[in-house]
Amino acid sequence: MKSIQIQGSLREDVGKKSTQQLRKKGHVPCVLYREGESLHFEAPEKDFFNLVYSPDVYLATLNLDGKEYKAVMQDIQFHPVKDYIQHIDFYQVIEKHPFWMRIPVRFEGVPAGVTDGGKEIIKSRKLIIKALPKDMPDEIKLDVTGLNIGDSIRVADLSYENLEILDDPNQVLVLVKSPRGGAAFALPEEEAAEGEEGEEGVEGEEGVEGAAEGEGGEEGGEEQSNE
Repeated sequence: MKSIQIQGSLREDVGKKSTQQLRKKGHVPCVLYREGESLHFEAPEKDFFNLVYSPDVYLATLNLDGKEYKAVMQDIQFHPVKDYIQHIDFYQVIEKHPFWMRIPVRFEGVPAGVTDGGKEIIKSRKLIIKALPKDMPDEIKLDVTGLNIGDSIRVADLSYENLEILDDPNQVLVLVKSPRGGAAFALPEEEAAEGEEGEEGVEGEEGVEGAAEGEGGEEGGEEQSNE
């Protein structure tokens, strides 16, 4: 996995006034969550640009007052109007302990169904992967060349050694849709029963965001059409 260096300083005063002052000087308040404790620190916002504004994932080496910690970014908050970074949460990575990350998915090839006139619909470009640090991949590659019109790839179709996927097994990652807008893929029986005759099927579901122990919220899918 790619790595990036962040130079920061530990914070003793974490009050609102102190936080406002460090933001005014272009710094970001951060928290590093560790086993049994958390460390508050700050670092210049510009030092996070390659970590935040990148399609790649990184293992961050946090140098805090001369002591290094391996960590991954697990949450970030932006100002709702000015869009600068307001806060970042990191989770310490320990060699023998599994952790989770959102890993980008790279779709390789042109589906056979697209050659036949169908449309490739990408529903999600990231997966939540749980693994040991040594097994965490930079990306997940999916070969889509074998997909015909009406075919799809769901999370349940994937299996990797030493990796656990935390997303909903029914989540659709990619599908090939009929050129006339017909049903993109076969729905589970309970879903199909809810639709009306002649109505186009649901195209995808939202993913599940994992937590350090596999818990989480929701992550929406992305749709993109390639003729």
